[in-house]
Amino acid sequence: MEAVQVVEVQKGIRIEWVSILWMVVEAGVAIQSGILAHSLALTAFGADSVIELVSSAVLLWRLYVEAQGSSLARVKRAEKQASWWVGVALIALAVYIVAMAGYDLYTRSAAETSAVGLALAAASSVLMPYLSRAKKSVGRRIGSKALQADGSCSMVCAYMAWILLVGLGLNAWLGLWWLNALGGLALVYFVVKEGIEAIQEARGVEGTCGCCD
Repeated sequence: MEAVQVVEVQKGIRIEWVSILWMVVEAGVAIQSGILAHSLALTAFGADSVIELVSSAVLLWRLYVEAQGSSLARVKRAEKQASWWVGVALIALAVYIVAMAGYDLYTRSAAETSAVGLALAAASSVLMPYLSRAKKSVGRRIGSKALQADGSCSMVCAYMAWILLVGLGLNAWLGLWWLNALGGLALVYFVVKEGIEAIQEARGVEGTCGCCD
């Protein structure tokens, strides 16, 4: 493996470790706060963090395979396996969002404002776009579509943070109880598209990812 490739792979490993550590904190705080505040957006935000945690762990494994000097064939197998798991994780997230949004709309559940949730979302809205760009940048340089897809997972987390901030704020100000559910549903197309493309990549099906550009 060339020296430049080694440097980029090591950079990817460091980025994934930062992502994993933040996801552990984010998942625990968001899910607990979401349950207490009866907030779909905040609970879904925490669920997304768990899925992002799984995705980052798989990508970390894929990067370590390459860092250990494995054969090109072994790296390619790890790449396809990572793409598959990232795709499955994204589809699982989409199913969860639809199910919880449907439940909230049916029961007319309103999210309560959570100071902890707002602070967490504000932090994620800044950190996750940076991690997303870093993962995609490294992924392009080392030729890893899986790492680029994991960058899209991170961007979904950022989008959910922005939706969470707007949804909780408008609900507290104007009482728009339905905005919480609709905000989550607005992500479904993006999440499913990314999930399908990652699975197609794992199966060796060519496709484009315009939303990643």
